[in-house]
Amino acid sequence: MIYLDYAATTPICSEAMQVYEHTSTNIFGNASSLHDYGSRSNEVLEACRAELGKLFNGKKKGIFFTSGGTESNFLAIKSLIEAHRHKGNHLITTEVEHSSVLNVFRQLELEGFSVTYLSVNQHGQIDLEQLKSEITPNTILASIQHANSEIGTIQPLAKIGALLKEHHVLFHSDCIQTFGKIPIDVQKFNLDSISISSHKIYGPKGVGAVYIHPGVEWRAQYPHSTHENGFRPGTINVPGIASFVAAAQISCRNMDNDIDHFSILRQSLISELHALNRTVEVIGHPHDQLQHIVAIIIQGIEGQYTMLECNRFGIAISTGSACKVGMQEPSKTMLAIGKSKEEAKQYVRLSFGKYTTISDINKFISVLDKLDQQFQKTVNKEV
Repeated sequence: MIYLDYAATTPICSEAMQVYEHTSTNIFGNASSLHDYGSRSNEVLEACRAELGKLFNGKKKGIFFTSGGTESNFLAIKSLIEAHRHKGNHLITTEVEHSSVLNVFRQLELEGFSVTYLSVNQHGQIDLEQLKSEITPNTILASIQHANSEIGTIQPLAKIGALLKEHHVLFHSDCIQTFGKIPIDVQKFNLDSISISSHKIYGPKGVGAVYIHPGVEWRAQYPHSTHENGFRPGTINVPGIASFVAAAQISCRNMDNDIDHFSILRQSLISELHALNRTVEVIGHPHDQLQHIVAIIIQGIEGQYTMLECNRFGIAISTGSACKVGMQEPSKTMLAIGKSKEEAKQYVRLSFGKYTTISDINKFISVLDKLDQQFQKTVNKEV
């Protein structure tokens, strides 16, 4: 089967698996234990913390390991807001954030916070002037994703960070789709916190991290927790963390080559799509774009149908739509960029990985052509 859903998750790479097996077998002590086994695990843990920080120009002291991206977003946002709520009750985010971020802000609204949801243009980017106009003396934090997981549009974090710093607003960014894919520099971007995840970069599932600048105050969400400097409870997953950091180092080291590889695949796919008889629209930003994510709208064919038919032919793609009680819900990102509900339901996403080939792209195009022929026959029969 051909896998074209790397933005959802990735297979663990052999190097990360070897690190996991070695650490699980040989460095299995509880990192909080005071005996030699525990000390050895703690040494590995702290080395991982230092090495991970180097990959986004962060400080070792600001890294807290978690169970993954969703927990990372929750803890980063809540920990910062709780520590600074005395400064105001206004928060800023965007309409196109991942659900793990939007769900936090919806809960915060129930707790009495005022939340501004920034709109995006037809390419999925926010308007810096709108952001500036929404900042008030009561604004304490803005959470703006680095790149959208549905269409791959990259937000201008450096410009956003400079603006927020000027107004003394805390800046969090969900970097789960971008870490290991494009450069991240928390100091250059003036980021107070970021969230990252292991399974997006060929590491094990169930591992992630939060970075909070050591100079920024935060408040623990789990009272009396002793692990991760009180940031979260639970025995530290040292083997998973070591494996995550190994995968992160490999991804960051190969970043430039991967971008080139994805660009070639993207150009090939788009060229082939334009050659099809059916109208296909490629969604995203013309320049500020993750090369490995290709979002498309296939005119006249629902994305759910395209996804299931591709699966029948041995190709795994995804759609931002969800099938609930027989009703397909349109992608929130598609609606936010101005697409109608009907158009949004025609959206599908392909995402490449380091194992994707031109042959895989050609197979997808071949299947898409078959689907179109089947669709045309059905339409002709109905007519």
